[in-house]
Amino acid sequence: MTPTPVAGTQAVRRALDVLHCFHDNGPDLSASEIARRLSLSTSTAHRLARTLLDAGFLEQDPRTARYRLGPAVTELGRLSYHQRGLHLASPELADLAERTGATADLALRNGPYAVIVAGGSVTPKVGLRRPLHSTALGKVLLAWPRPGEGGPESLPALRAFTDRTIVRHGLLAEELDRVRAQRFALNDGESALGIRTIAVPVLDHVESARFALAVRGTPELVTDDRRDWFLDQARICARALEVLLLPPGERGGAAVR
Repeated sequence: MTPTPVAGTQAVRRALDVLHCFHDNGPDLSASEIARRLSLSTSTAHRLARTLLDAGFLEQDPRTARYRLGPAVTELGRLSYHQRGLHLASPELADLAERTGATADLALRNGPYAVIVAGGSVTPKVGLRRPLHSTALGKVLLAWPRPGEGGPESLPALRAFTDRTIVRHGLLAEELDRVRAQRFALNDGESALGIRTIAVPVLDHVESARFALAVRGTPELVTDDRRDWFLDQARICARALEVLLLPPGERGGAAVR
């Protein structure tokens, strides 16, 4: 039997969908643009946006009447950032980047995406979400899922970003078997040509990846001959992050040893 929706559930979901429209870090949006993205009427989109505006989750440019994320989102984001201890990760990631000359990133999973929460890719002009199937960070998060998180079969159609991207769910499952066996993931031009990434998990005591840690650079930097060295550096950092980010009773780390 299908559960009866709780009164107001649809409105809440629609309001959350409006906030998700701003995930790509693009320009401010008008009510009509929000409506087109969500297949809503403009009047409904306007009403939802005004409600979120009144609650501080959106703000509006008085000159253009366009919307952007508001101070309530900033406040909750900063609280979550510190509650997770992510401010403690930044010095470790900066040290890893300095030692390797690569970009170092830390990500967690949100549905079909790896969300970068700390590191060199967190910049004002770059979105934080990366598809799971085409990134080393995403492969790690898929290979060691947390309870309740689906595997490759739970993902929508796999988009090709280059001719190296895995676009079949069965092939992705085989790739994840290799990731688990090797205890790391590699992205060699699957999300963008000319980019090579090595990622390892930050595991808890039940062998779930709380986070994925990656070092990223060009093939000229992350060469085949130096791959094991980069992997060792990433694993050293992952062990430090395990101590910094996980309570003692929840630490695992077998996959990064």
